[in-house]
Amino acid sequence: MTDWQEIEGGITAPKGFKAVGITAGLKPSKAPDLALIWSETEAIASGVFTTSQVRAACVDYCRQNLQKKASARAILCNAGQANAATGEQGWQDALTCAQVLGEKLNISPDSILLASTGVIGQRIKMDAMIGAIPQLVDQLSEDGGASAAQAIITTDLVTKSIALETTIDGRPVRIGGIAKGSGMIHPNMATMLSFVTCDAAVSTQLWQQMLKRAADKSFNQITVDGDTSTNDSLIALANGQSRTPAITTMDKNGQKLEAMLTAVCQHLAKAIARDGEGATCLIEVQVQGAIDDSSANKIAKTIVGSSLVKSAIFGRDPNWGRIAAAAGRAGVQFNQDDLMIKLGDFLLMERGQPLDFDRQAASNYLKQASQGAYLKEDTVLISVSVGSGSGSGIAWGCDLSYDYVKINAEYTT
Repeated sequence: MTDWQEIEGGITAPKGFKAVGITAGLKPSKAPDLALIWSETEAIASGVFTTSQVRAACVDYCRQNLQKKASARAILCNAGQANAATGEQGWQDALTCAQVLGEKLNISPDSILLASTGVIGQRIKMDAMIGAIPQLVDQLSEDGGASAAQAIITTDLVTKSIALETTIDGRPVRIGGIAKGSGMIHPNMATMLSFVTCDAAVSTQLWQQMLKRAADKSFNQITVDGDTSTNDSLIALANGQSRTPAITTMDKNGQKLEAMLTAVCQHLAKAIARDGEGATCLIEVQVQGAIDDSSANKIAKTIVGSSLVKSAIFGRDPNWGRIAAAAGRAGVQFNQDDLMIKLGDFLLMERGQPLDFDRQAASNYLKQASQGAYLKEDTVLISVSVGSGSGSGIAWGCDLSYDYVKINAEYTT
């Protein structure tokens, strides 16, 4: 049973945060394309970023800032241009964005973190960006979370937002988050783009540790297409405005805060997987019986990332052989005679041997999931056991449809 409840407000639900999203003319579609998240006070900041050797200027900028001072007041995110592989001029563009926004907000540029999403190799349209910053700041609002969530998306079909509230020492504590992502989703120590706000008081080192563990249990366990972006960023701000005592250790309050942070990240991660380009359903793979959690997570992510498994689910084919093959190539040792596979309530394999099952009913189960897109019924559950070990893991992904190829053949990224 969870010790928190879902509330309205998204990224601005925590005390002391405002946000906004506007149309700045960065996208050719004239859709919202520029977002700002603002803390009324300096907030503890932490981040998890792409491990790609080809990185956007905003990623290097944030890493450098967080190494110098693990705090920030604002996050500026543009959509339309990734500003990756843009060389020295792209780096200078990032610095200019922070400088101009800092002047408007009357804060130091190093209290601003940056994120970009869009076409790789394209610089930010600086004239449009600079011209839009006054409007962006003027429209900051405690009700601006929804517009910010809209402004950061690209090929997403829906926005992704969540806010949770719990009680710590008798006072309400809130965490809110937004995310974007639909393609190029196979993070390694990151996600596509996700921003989290929190009004708890927490130590710098502990907040970074919490975020890293939360990312490992959420964004690092999703895959849509096996591709990691040049811009993947997960940034979290905690401004202490709940006025609760500072959390400096993993006592009961620290454990509660991390559990709620993980729940926010998992909600957003599943929303990204559910919204995978061309997807018709969410796939959840649960693995039990591994030697440790790391091994179980590795098996789960290999299965959910298998193009053959994903294609079979799109074709409504309960093909246990593809699931077994993916588990076997995950790089984790187990006895194949211990392998058990279930699809929903259908037991397909036990003790390493296939079983008779109602193939048409299992196929209908997959069909029903595809018809429940964006509902709770849209999830295809694959359960796997590989032995009697204590390790368990979970991963999320989506099916692979014809539309994925169509979208990415026609859309430059």
